[in-house]
Amino acid sequence: MPQATTYDAIVIGTSRGGRLLPITLAKAGRNVALIERDHIGGVCVNVGCTPTKTMVASARVAYLARRGSEYGVHTGPISVDLQAVLQRKQGIVEGARKGHENLLTAAQGLDLLRGEAHFTAPKTLEVSLQDGETREITAPLIVIDTGVRPAPLAIKGAESIPVLNSTTLMELDTLPEHLLILGGGYIGLEFGQMFRRFGSQVTIIQRRPRLLMSEDEDVSDEITKMFREEGITVLTGTTPQQVEQLSDGRIQLTVRTPQGDQQLTGSHLLAAAGRIPNTEALTPEAAGIHLDQEGYIQVNERLETNVPGVYAMGDVRGGPAFTHASYDDFRILRTNLLEHGSASMWDRLVPHTIFIDPQLGRVGMTENEARKQGRNIRVAKLPMTAVPRALETGETRGFMKAVVDADTQHILGCAILSIEGGEIMTIIQVAMMGKLPYTALKEGIFTHPLLAEGLNLLFMTLDS
Repeated sequence: MPQATTYDAIVIGTSRGGRLLPITLAKAGRNVALIERDHIGGVCVNVGCTPTKTMVASARVAYLARRGSEYGVHTGPISVDLQAVLQRKQGIVEGARKGHENLLTAAQGLDLLRGEAHFTAPKTLEVSLQDGETREITAPLIVIDTGVRPAPLAIKGAESIPVLNSTTLMELDTLPEHLLILGGGYIGLEFGQMFRRFGSQVTIIQRRPRLLMSEDEDVSDEITKMFREEGITVLTGTTPQQVEQLSDGRIQLTVRTPQGDQQLTGSHLLAAAGRIPNTEALTPEAAGIHLDQEGYIQVNERLETNVPGVYAMGDVRGGPAFTHASYDDFRILRTNLLEHGSASMWDRLVPHTIFIDPQLGRVGMTENEARKQGRNIRVAKLPMTAVPRALETGETRGFMKAVVDADTQHILGCAILSIEGGEIMTIIQVAMMGKLPYTALKEGIFTHPLLAEGLNLLFMTLDS
């Protein structure tokens, strides 16, 4: 093999942070190599946020079309052309992917290497390029951004049937007759509602006592109620035991419920319970990089691994698997590596939105978390039926909820289960970032009749 090529920095993977960091380093005069084994854009652009939210939008149009008569609008029979949905999704994905690739290839001082990388020493990588060539590269600064992938289903019989994951489900060109979903987290819920609205029967099987166990009980209960109203079967406290394919091609899943074992039969099975890090192919042991028990790269608050000069960002380091968290990881590395700052993950406020309909926007502490910490709190809660805009648009499902520190009047967190719940949550997030008391939102002037106007009413409940 030829002598190793030396760079100032190497980035492995192209999530949001993994795309921005090499461009920023190159603009600062660094000679950078960026390695991507598959499609530019990582999980989010290719098999995560972009395609799923595009398909969620199609499902919502189908839902609204069926509700047309509620608004005095009459339509004919509603049907969904899944192949057309997929074509729309793929067009948006390819457009985003191409746009990101153009930015990277145009950057001066940045070499985009398409291939699989693995460590051979602490600062040396061997890259098996897609054209069959092998290159050895080295740099004093290496950033790992290899992401995660769906965890395989580990129950009896799973190896002998076609189990779908969040990627392969979006490749189906025919609508499942009955989709069985293992997992009651955000992935299972988003796909469950989506395919129900497309026209499939859907059953969600959740091991834990309720959906979305990280949320407060009232949030989980309301979402479960809404899903059941849409015709989705939700089974909680239910553990899958084994699966087999019947002679007619259908899938039979044996589950253990509080009432005993039972068999569920469906046309397709989606495993949506967990992700695992993409670290095996990296051979991190050759670099002496420490992993945790699940294979995630261990980092400190500054994203440093135990090997000096080697960092990890995005999903592969564990923690919240959100694209916006990856972007903030980029901010930390840019600040520390180029601006000689001391940015860290310590105490950062990371929001999230679950793109069910209505959306669940969440930031900060839940009520349960605040009470476990012994906080002196007050809880504001308002049903969406009390918000004029929700009534006018016929979108009254859900509620707004905020947790307030009774001593300081600062907002500790919120859960907004509402149409555009993520957008409403963001207003509260900004108030939290600015350390405003809840009274600033209670007394603020918001345009009538916007959904945000509901924040006046939400915080007024604390005075009643």
